[in-house]
Amino acid sequence: MSQTTTPPMVAVLNGPNMNMLGLRQPGLYGSATLDDVEQLCAETADQLGLAIDFRQTNGEGELVSWVQECRGRAQGIVINPAGYTTTSIALMDALLATDLPVIEVHVTNIHRREEFRQHSYVSKAAVGVICGLGVRGYALALTAMADLLLDDAA
Repeated sequence: MSQTTTPPMVAVLNGPNMNMLGLRQPGLYGSATLDDVEQLCAETADQLGLAIDFRQTNGEGELVSWVQECRGRAQGIVINPAGYTTTSIALMDALLATDLPVIEVHVTNIHRREEFRQHSYVSKAAVGVICGLGVRGYALALTAMADLLLDDAA
C-alpha cells in the first residue's frame, strides 16, 4: 500500500499596496501583477513539492492574524510586508511567535531607496531577506524555504 505524503505548506503573505503591483510605479516595481506573482509562486511551489497559501491584505491587523494562524498550520512563511516593513512591531512579534522559518521578500532593493525604507522590523524575525530581484525574488524565497524545510526533515 502506498503512503501519500502531504507537501509542506508555506504561507506567502503580502502587505499593503501589493494589490497595485503592475499599476503602481511600474518603472520601480515592474509590470507584473500580483496575480502574476501568485502564478509564479504556484508553479515554483509545485516544482519544489510545496503547497502554498497565497494572500494579500492592506490591513495590518489582518496580516498579523494571518501570521498567527500559521502556527501549527504552515511549515514556513514567505512575506512581503511592504509598507509594514518599517513600521510594524506587531508584525515582527507575530512572526517571532510562530516559531517558523520566515523569509522576507521585497521586489525592489530597499537598501538603494529612501533611508526610511532601509530599516526592517520584519528582518529581526527572518532567516533571510531577498530584495531587489523583482518578482523573481518570490521564486527564490520559495526555493530557499524548500531547502530549509528539507534540511530540517533530514
